[in-house]
Amino acid sequence: MSHRSDRTLDVRSLARVEGEGAMHVRVRDGRVESVRLEIYEPPRFFEAFLRGRAYTEPPDITARICGICPVAYQMSACHAVEDACGVTVDGPIADLRRLLYCGEWIESHALHIYLLHAPDFLGYPGAVELAQRHPEVVARGLALKKAGNDVMELIGGRAIHPVNVRVGGFYRAPTRAELSTLVDPLRAALDRALDTARWVASFEFPEFHHEHEMLALTDPDRYAIENGTVVTTGGLAFEVGDFEKHVVEEQAPYSTALHARLAGRGHYLTGPAARYTLNRHLLSPLALEVAAAIGLGERCDNPYRSVLVRSVEVVYAVEEALRLIEAYEPPPRPYVEVSPRAGIGRGATEAPRGTLFHRYALDADGLIVSARIVPPTAQNQASIEDDLRRFVADRLDLDDHRLTHACEQAIRNYDPCISCATHFLDLTVERL
Repeated sequence: MSHRSDRTLDVRSLARVEGEGAMHVRVRDGRVESVRLEIYEPPRFFEAFLRGRAYTEPPDITARICGICPVAYQMSACHAVEDACGVTVDGPIADLRRLLYCGEWIESHALHIYLLHAPDFLGYPGAVELAQRHPEVVARGLALKKAGNDVMELIGGRAIHPVNVRVGGFYRAPTRAELSTLVDPLRAALDRALDTARWVASFEFPEFHHEHEMLALTDPDRYAIENGTVVTTGGLAFEVGDFEKHVVEEQAPYSTALHARLAGRGHYLTGPAARYTLNRHLLSPLALEVAAAIGLGERCDNPYRSVLVRSVEVVYAVEEALRLIEAYEPPPRPYVEVSPRAGIGRGATEAPRGTLFHRYALDADGLIVSARIVPPTAQNQASIEDDLRRFVADRLDLDDHRLTHACEQAIRNYDPCISCATHFLDLTVERL
């Protein structure tokens, strides 16, 4: 069918994403003139709040950045502060951190798959309408999410904004008997995770591929979750301590989120597809078997198929949680003592949505002099816009309603956490 040469698409409030954002697409003379993913949610000043606070406080303060992924913020904050203070946490305490993080991966991925993304593929306006027609499907998703929440609650003290995490470890370590109560629910969750993978494999995925460089943490011994070094599909590799040498953030005038790029290389993507592409060989045998069965190859460069990767990562996270519980021996103390000192520390972990970087500068008394937080959605924003530009250019034959809906779905492929991405902007007042 023919299409108008001039048209404007506006979505003033994106549905089924965390936070507040909008989309603006302008087509002129049959060509895509501009695409903007507008993040207008007010900045929440967390980096400013942290200045002058004690070095022990970032895990509790930064957890409030996101109610879906608080553990990611807590773990990246802990790593950065411990790095500044010259402390390494390993052994059972590190294993407990990984177990807590597995809980977050399970609940966050289940939320995205079932409530935020599946309605797009199945033709429903939202999760409520999906539940009306297929209550058993949504019930399975909620049960899977609850298994992750249960892990977070037992280890973290509560499922949202855990209170048991501290610099150096935990205020209290669970007993083996307490952790054993998670085994049966997690075994049931593994069955639900396998069913989830088979279910999402039945979705129809548009043919769309990106050529962005992808970035993720990697660990030589296991699938990276709570630590690792930084690698990219373009062959770049560097320590977390060098993150700011390679990642440059710039302000877009229409967004309260910064745009990130790799210095001298351009924008990039982080997230499940990047993790899978760079670390596939480190998945468990069962997760690899599931990935092959649902049609994932050695890499995932179709953002629509990222939901498949999330389902595989849920399988892996449930398995890993069970493995960690089986091997658990309570530590002599639930935390390593961390004494303050002047220095700069950096830490990064793999939030469900991608690599999350923290940097803190401390004075000799352990007060925070400066803080920097680089969340996944801010890193991805420029690449999302580039994908939207090419996506729209190939679909100009669609009417405005269908094209707008297709663009919204394309954005949800990346599971953007808009609230996480907002920053305080530099303000210049010119008085004449």
